[in-house]
Amino acid sequence: LLTMAGDDPDIPRLELESVIGFNGHVPRGLRVHPDRDHLIYPLGCTVILKSLTDGKQEFLHGHTNNVSCVAVSKTGCYVGSGQVTFMGFKADIIIWDFAKRAIYARLTLHSAKVEALSFSPNDMYLVSLGGQDDGSIAVWNIEKKLAICGNPASAHSAGQCLCLQYSNTDDNTFITAGNGTLRLWELDLPNRKVRPSECQTGKLKRIIKCIEIAEDDQYFFCGTTSGDILKMNMKTGLLNSCGPAKQKFSQVGSSTGLLLLSLCSGRNLFKESFSTSLEGAVTSIAMRGEGQQLLVGTDVSQMYRFSYTHLEEPELISSSHSSAVTAVFSTSIFWLFATCSKEDIRVWHVDRSKERLRITVPNMTCNALDIMVDGRSIISAWNDGKIRVFAPESGRTLLVIDNAHSMGVTAIAGTRDCKKILSGGGEGQVRVWELQQGGCHRLLETMAEHKATVTDIQIKKNDKECVTASSDGACIIWDLVRYVRNQIVLANTRFRCVCYHPEEYQIITSGTDRKIGYWEVYDGAAIRELEGSQSGAINGMHVSQDGRYFITGGDDKLVKVWSYSEGEVTHVGAGHSGSITCVRLCGSSRTLVTTSSDGAILRWRFPHPLSSD
Repeated sequence: LLTMAGDDPDIPRLELESVIGFNGHVPRGLRVHPDRDHLIYPLGCTVILKSLTDGKQEFLHGHTNNVSCVAVSKTGCYVGSGQVTFMGFKADIIIWDFAKRAIYARLTLHSAKVEALSFSPNDMYLVSLGGQDDGSIAVWNIEKKLAICGNPASAHSAGQCLCLQYSNTDDNTFITAGNGTLRLWELDLPNRKVRPSECQTGKLKRIIKCIEIAEDDQYFFCGTTSGDILKMNMKTGLLNSCGPAKQKFSQVGSSTGLLLLSLCSGRNLFKESFSTSLEGAVTSIAMRGEGQQLLVGTDVSQMYRFSYTHLEEPELISSSHSSAVTAVFSTSIFWLFATCSKEDIRVWHVDRSKERLRITVPNMTCNALDIMVDGRSIISAWNDGKIRVFAPESGRTLLVIDNAHSMGVTAIAGTRDCKKILSGGGEGQVRVWELQQGGCHRLLETMAEHKATVTDIQIKKNDKECVTASSDGACIIWDLVRYVRNQIVLANTRFRCVCYHPEEYQIITSGTDRKIGYWEVYDGAAIRELEGSQSGAINGMHVSQDGRYFITGGDDKLVKVWSYSEGEVTHVGAGHSGSITCVRLCGSSRTLVTTSSDGAILRWRFPHPLSSD
């Protein structure tokens, strides 16, 4: 038995080339750096810096769990980020040195979650807000990297505090707000105290989700879930006005996906001047420069750019999956790869990591997909029991096979001659479908030996044999001429993935037992077993075209490149924040694409040149 942890610091690291993804559920998570060139946003436990000029991405790694808030100092010297953690544990705040792209300070005080962060105008202090299980604010001295003071964020009679914002001109003043709470805070540095004063909103009781302060600090504005905006006097803490009086705005934090621009001065207080519909609820609005451009993020992981002179023409600058990616597939003929998730299939350019096509089936989940070798069709497996075939250029539906499986279609593969589809279902059956002229089909055979969900199907190059993996602990090698079982491989695991070696005399398997098994195709004999992971199942596996290497990914969130013959890890990639769901080499084995349960798609440079043997 060979063992390999894969997290040995001496093992070379994979080079991360780009990331497709954005956690749009983080309030105000999309930020623009004062240099006007960099977008700053979270994805899982990573903070991403992306240049608006050339699209280059840089990654700030340091958090141990998902990033829950992001802030940028007014000077641009610092970026702050907070995270969530498990109940009873402390959640870290990291202050990043923007110029060095490195951790400046790690601050630990709040329990379970950091709700919000804000820097003082002269980079002297950082104020942080804990989540529902913490309920406190803390003021930190940035130079000394220490907490100065803290206080409960809300009065005992009030609800949870949800947001905070530092003054634009005064290092000693900031505002917090939330469910029935709105407070102005004054920092008393000599006494190491921070003192709140309650703002007076009269009879109005609101849940405030966001705060924006005027540049001169005369007034601040509060967005509420009831669809109105409160204009407050910054000096007195008194309500100045509330609007609009009649037609309320769409609820702040709702799923309407409506962006409104309003005039909030003079006689036209809260008058709507422009509106447009976007995909998903708006969770971030960031201004670039003096307002020449607006950057908007939504909770379905879309980013839009608005030019002040062309507000009616929003530009979609980034899109990604907002739920778990269940499969990825590529073909070496085209520089494209496809991914599937809840409700949609997306086709991407390998080099540019840009979405080229989206195919949507509302309220359904795509479990698996394959691209036919001729590149003329995408075949897909859906949880409603249907097989759907689409054109890869237009996304047009070419064929739907109804009732393909009684408990959802869970695995799918196309033959090399492009004449047949093999599908696996939640009930354990493997079915062979013949594609006929005119968009017709017929069921050729049902092979019913698996006792549980079919998780993977791989077909031999001559189309005369296939192997299926199942969560029943069996991998079956089938004869596709006589439709009978040739061999069966059994293990005490729920198999998640299986691959043929390119020479097709061996298969490798893995699953929930974390073992990587090598097996003879001829007689099903076990050849070798590797320890694939120290924690969690292995969910995805792929073998390079020359058979010298294979790649694995799973619940330990690490991408591992293995030498096939030695059975040793050659490179490790750390970048995913969720469980890795699929791994795939594409583009003649020069690019490695991996996907995860948080919707992220990561592109790595494959470290080994393809053998010419």
